[in-house]
Amino acid sequence: MPASPTPPIRTITLGIAEPHPLPAVVLKNAKNVLEYARARYVEAGFEVQTVRLSTRPLFDDLAEMQPAAFIGYAKELQHVLDDLGIEYCSVGTAQAARPDFPLNRLQWLVDVLASHSSLSATVQIATQEYGLRNEAARPTALIIERLSQETEGGIGNFRFAMLACVPPGCPFFPAAYHAGPTSLTLGLQSASVVMEALYVHASEIAESLDLRNVTRWVHDTLMAHIVPIVELAQRIAHEKQIQFGGIDLSPAPMGEDSIVPALEMCGGGPLGGFGTLAAVAAVTSALKSITLPTCGYCGVMLPVLEDAMLGRRWEEGRVNVHQLLLYSSVCGMGLDTIPLAGTTSAEGIARLLLDVATLALRLRKPLSARLFPVPGKKAGERTQFVSPHLTNTVLQS
Repeated sequence: MPASPTPPIRTITLGIAEPHPLPAVVLKNAKNVLEYARARYVEAGFEVQTVRLSTRPLFDDLAEMQPAAFIGYAKELQHVLDDLGIEYCSVGTAQAARPDFPLNRLQWLVDVLASHSSLSATVQIATQEYGLRNEAARPTALIIERLSQETEGGIGNFRFAMLACVPPGCPFFPAAYHAGPTSLTLGLQSASVVMEALYVHASEIAESLDLRNVTRWVHDTLMAHIVPIVELAQRIAHEKQIQFGGIDLSPAPMGEDSIVPALEMCGGGPLGGFGTLAAVAAVTSALKSITLPTCGYCGVMLPVLEDAMLGRRWEEGRVNVHQLLLYSSVCGMGLDTIPLAGTTSAEGIARLLLDVATLALRLRKPLSARLFPVPGKKAGERTQFVSPHLTNTVLQS
C-alpha cells in the first residue's frame, strides 16, 4: 500500500458566538469566514469536503418562545441558509439533563428537522454536572421514532442524535453545538492514514500481541499529516480574530475508505473477534497522545451506515449493537448510524439510549447515539438508502 495522500478535511466548522435568533448579517459574515478558510486550505493543496455552522443551543436562547414562533424561526433560518448556500447548520443541543428543562418541548425538534434539510440538532440526557436524567430517554426516543416515520426512508435521523457528556466545540455533526467566543474547529476523514501507519509494519504486527508499537506508529504518521493542517487553522483564526478550537482526530471513515482493515490487522482477524477491543484501544491511545489542540471525540469511529466494510461485517453477523457499545468504552463516539428494524419500539430505543448514557457517565467520556429505525423494514431485510453519505446493509434482529 503506497503512502496515502493528505487526508481530506471532512469539515471546517465555525462556532457562532451570537445568540438565536440569528440575524442574516451574522450568518453572512460566518459564511464569509468559512469560505475564506476553505479557499486557504484548497490553495494549500488540501481537499475540503464541507464547511459547517455550529450555533448556541436553540432552546436556551429561545426559552420563552411559544411552539408556533419557535418552528417559524426554524423556517426563517432555513430560508436564510438557502439564500447563502449554507448546507449544514447545527442549532445545538437541548440540555435535557438539566432538571428544569421542560421535556414536553423536545417534540418541537421533529418539526424543526423534518422540514428543514440544513438543520441538525441533538438532545443531551446526561452530563457530569447533572448526572443522567432517566425520564428524558423516552421523549428522545420518540423523536427518533417520529423522524423515521415522518421523513423519507427515515433519513431525518441522519441529522439527530442523543448526546451524553458531550461538551461544546465538536466539529462533527450532528453532535456539534457552540458555547463561548466564535471559534474554528476541524474534523478529518483519516481512516486511510491509520492504515498507512500500519501497512508497512504488517509482519511485525502479525508476530506480536504487543500493540504499544501500533499506538506509536499511528501517532507518528498522524502527526506528519496534521501539523500543517493545524498550523494553517491557527493562522486563519488569527487573521479573522477568532479562536481556534482544535481538531477532532477521530479517523472518520466514508464508504470504502474504511477503518476496518486497520483494526483487523491489529486484531488478528475479522472485526468482532477476540482482539478487536484491544485494537480499538491501541488506535485510540494514539489519538489521545497527540499534544496539538484537540476537541470533540478523538477516538475511533464505527458508523455502520457510513463505513462500507463495517456494514459488511454487520451483515455477516460479526458485530452487533452490544459489541459496538463495548468498543465505545475505549474509543470514540458511541453508537453511530445504527440501522434498526422499523418495528423497533420507542421503549426499546429509550433503553438503548440509557445504556449509552450510563456508559458515558460512568466512564466520564463523551458518547452519542445516532439510530436509524428503517420504516417498513424487518430483520433480515436490506436497507435501501440513496444518500451519498450512507451505505447499505442488512438489518439484524
